[in-house]
Amino acid sequence: MLTNILAISLGAILTNNFIFSQFLGICPFLGCSSKVDTATGMGLAVVFVMGLASAICWVIDTYILIPLGLAFLETLAFILVIASLVQFVEMFLKKSVPSLYSALGIYLPLITTNCAVLGVVLLNVQNHYNFIESVVYGITGGLGFMLAIVLFASVRERIEFAEYPECFEGFSICLISAGLVALAFMGFSGMKIF
Repeated sequence: MLTNILAISLGAILTNNFIFSQFLGICPFLGCSSKVDTATGMGLAVVFVMGLASAICWVIDTYILIPLGLAFLETLAFILVIASLVQFVEMFLKKSVPSLYSALGIYLPLITTNCAVLGVVLLNVQNHYNFIESVVYGITGGLGFMLAIVLFASVRERIEFAEYPECFEGFSICLISAGLVALAFMGFSGMKIF
């Protein structure tokens, strides 16, 4: 059991990172990675939503949808849960941390449509994870997202002062940099954990 949880954790953070390996959640990744502080806030919000969504969606799927023969409504139910959680996070940040709320801007409500959050709960069902494995996969998937977005934000902050050809000005250099960081993460894909 412990080795399975460790394999799920390392897989979600490094080898099957939602951003660099599965290419899920690219919109907030590119939109909120201009500053490390904003990227950290977005990463923490995604960790919270992924972890809680994994727990709630597992309970709803296991105890409501499957016993009632409504498994075909999983995606709809999961989207409603995720939208509710994001609304809660948005209200909390607006009240408690207004500077982070304004820095995240439109990207905070976009967590609702972030395919990485929906992807983690759907992968929990597809991989037949139990409750603990689902929550671990959700939290560590969020930590992998946070690692990716914070690393890329630090790269983007360095790019502002770098010299590169004028034709790469703007978003082009960001996409090239994201590709290079993704190549670096591909090095983890050959790891054998156990």
